Amino acid sequence: MDTTADVPGARRTQDRPRRPRSIRAHDAVLAATSALMREVGTVGVTIDRIAGRSGVSTATIYKHWPCKAAIMAEAFGRDAAEAVVFPDTGRPVEDLVTFATDLLTYYTSPEGRVFGQLLAACATEPQAAPYFHEFFLAPRRAALEPYWDRAAEAGLTRLGVDAATATDVLLGALAFRLMAGHESLAPEEVRKLVEYALHGLLVPAADAAQTP
Repeated sequence: MDTTADVPGARRTQDRPRRPRSIRAHDAVLAATSALMREVGTVGVTIDRIAGRSGVSTATIYKHWPCKAAIMAEAFGRDAAEAVVFPDTGRPVEDLVTFATDLLTYYTSPEGRVFGQLLAACATEPQAAPYFHEFFLAPRRAALEPYWDRAAEAGLTRLGVDAATATDVLLGALAFRLMAGHESLAPEEVRKLVEYALHGLLVPAADAAQTP
């Protein structure tokens, strides 16, 4: 069975450039999906509801996405990109702390709280995983890499720390706190979590410089 149509990158390579009408329909579906996720959560979102809210037929929707979780993943990635900015103060470690704190704070907002639900949805609908990776995970991982590179160039990170692993450590700590729900998500607690996650990645002097 050919599964390339389920992969966003492969799909765009095979498709011809989209016409303005197709772009409008695509945007309408994503906007409708975002609104529905805020209102009813991921469980309450259905293709029929998306079609009704967006004015785009279910047949057209299925031409662009293999399942509802794929639509939700793309919509969430777009929303998160607009809501959480990447700071650039020239202090890479402090910028990492600020970004990660802002990201977890966003996860607790009405718009961002579907993150955990979306992870679960992607687990039950594997066709959605490439969308979650392309539209949410990959852009953030790529944007964080220069921070780690600058920190390494400044001698702030431990020897051997690579950007990909460091990003997993940082974001993994955030995701676990969010999913487990066993500790406070108050801003000061979020910042403490981020600083602890960074502790093993930084040289002692850089780590101490981040301690209030």
